[in-house]
Amino acid sequence: MIAADLQNVQVWVATTPVDMRRSFDSLAEVVRSFLGHDPLSGNLFVFRNKGGHLAKVLWWDRDGLAIYYKRLERGEFQFPRAGKPVIEISCEQLLRLLSGMRVSKHRLA
Repeated sequence: MIAADLQNVQVWVATTPVDMRRSFDSLAEVVRSFLGHDPLSGNLFVFRNKGGHLAKVLWWDRDGLAIYYKRLERGEFQFPRAGKPVIEISCEQLLRLLSGMRVSKHRLA
């Protein structure tokens, strides 16, 4: 993703764990059905597993879906907690999250 694209992208974090065996089409369906967003919008959609040490990011990059998949060797991702199924965070907060750091403030969707 080029830096100019980051200025206009929204980052949506699913607050409920998903099965990490899910791939492109089934994650896109989660985005559509459960989160209520368009997976082809160009926004980033972030998921975690129940154990909290796996994360996937689904992104439409203009000509196809892409998945970024990360496993922490120690500890868990510090996903924000909320009473809603999805929350919005900034790109900077996503970088912190994927580094294993806590995301302090977020915007509720």
